Amino acid sequence: MRLHPQGYPMRFVPALDCPVDALAKLLLRQEKIATDSQLREVGFTKEAIRWRIRRGTWQRVLPRIVAAFSGTLTRRQQFIAAGLYAGDRAQLAGLSALEIHGFRYAPREPVVHVLLPEQRRLARVPRVEIHRTDRLDPTYWPYAGCVRVCSPARAVIDGMRTGYDVRTIRAVVAEAIQNEITSLTSLQIELELARRNGTAALRAVLDEVADGVRSAPEAELRTLAKNSLLLPTIRWNPQLADGSGGPLPTPDGYLEEVGIALEVDSREFHLSAPGWEATLRHHNRLAAAGILVLHFTPKQIRESPHSVLAEIERAYVERLRAGIRPGIRVLT
Repeated sequence: MRLHPQGYPMRFVPALDCPVDALAKLLLRQEKIATDSQLREVGFTKEAIRWRIRRGTWQRVLPRIVAAFSGTLTRRQQFIAAGLYAGDRAQLAGLSALEIHGFRYAPREPVVHVLLPEQRRLARVPRVEIHRTDRLDPTYWPYAGCVRVCSPARAVIDGMRTGYDVRTIRAVVAEAIQNEITSLTSLQIELELARRNGTAALRAVLDEVADGVRSAPEAELRTLAKNSLLLPTIRWNPQLADGSGGPLPTPDGYLEEVGIALEVDSREFHLSAPGWEATLRHHNRLAAAGILVLHFTPKQIRESPHSVLAEIERAYVERLRAGIRPGIRVLT
C-alpha cells in the first residue's frame, strides 16, 4: 500500500483535485472546528475523517462535529462547536450569549445555550442546552464567521428571566446599560415580546431603571430606605438648583427636607477612573452648596444594611433638630 510521507494510507488523503489550502482556510475561519459535511466538501471522505479520529490527531466533540486537534477545547471553540451542531438558523443564547458579549457579572455555566426554531428537531447532547422558540432573534450578531449569537438585549432577557435573584439581575441590567452594551428601550421591547412566565423580578428591575436607578447598589439602597419608619420620601436622581438657580450635580438620593444627599460610591459600577474623579467633584459641589453628602459603598449596603440605614436616619434627625434648611430647589 502506498503511504503518505507522514505514514498514513494515501486513500485517506483528500482528493488532489481539491484546493490544498481549502482545509486550512476552513479550519482557520472556524478555529479548527468543522462539520463532517464541511470536511467532505474540501475533499475528505468519511473514512479519512474516521481514520484521523481513531489515530487521535482529530476528535469527535459532538455528533457530526470534529475538532482538528487533540486536547481541550477553548470556550470559544465550544461555542462554535455547539452552533455548528445546532445548524444554520440556530442562535447562541441566554447566559452563553451574555458571556460572548463580555458581561462580567452574568453567571457562568459550563453548558452552551442554543435557541432553535420550534419545528426543528435535534438530539439532546451533553454540554449543549437546547431552547425551542417560535421567535428567533432577528437582530442576531454573527459570531466567528460561522454561527449566530443573540443580541445583547435578547440575551439579557432570556438569561435573566428565571432562576436568579434580584441582586444578580440588577447587576447584569446595570452593566448592560451603564456600559452601553444595549439600551433600556431595547430591553423593554424584548421583555414585552417574551413569554411572561419567570419575568416578574426582571420586570421589577427594568421598572427601577426606568424610574432612574443607574446601578445595582443604588437599587439596593432604595429597597433599604423603604424599610425605614423614620425617613420621609427620598427623591431619587433629582435635578437640583442652588439659590441663584444654578444647576447642581444630581445625587443618587436626596432628602429634601434637611438637604442630605445619598451617594453610592463604587469604581465597580462606574465606567472609568475619569468617571470616578468626576463623581468626586460633583460631591464637592453639593457639599459647597450646604448639602450633607453621605457616601456608601456597595459592600456596605450589601453586608451592613442596618448600619447604613441607621447612619442615614441619625443624620436626618440631627439636621432636623438643628433646623438646617439649605436653599436648594428640586426641579424634578
